[in-house]
Amino acid sequence: MSIWLLIVGVGLVSLGLRASFLVLLRGRTLPEHVTSSLGLVPAAVLAALVAPELMHSAATGTLDVLNPRLVIGLIAAAVAWRTRNVLWTLVVGLGLLFVVQAFGWR
Repeated sequence: MSIWLLIVGVGLVSLGLRASFLVLLRGRTLPEHVTSSLGLVPAAVLAALVAPELMHSAATGTLDVLNPRLVIGLIAAAVAWRTRNVLWTLVVGLGLLFVVQAFGWR
């Protein structure tokens, strides 16, 4: 029961934080630098979510520059940059990840 209360509580706090900005900033014009900075938030959040997974080695428990996930992530980033196609990026990235993991390299 307490885990559900925790989940509901965290959800309500998260909703309250998001709603507070919408309510407090409603009808106001933000400065240009704030508006342009807010446009970078999704990319920053995505990088913060993905980077630890790419750089952390499960085998050693430390930062590993030879981590195959990091290499695959860089290849997927190159595909994304070159093709600007999400589907190709996912196919190449996940395909390489599955192949590498099939050979036991984690």
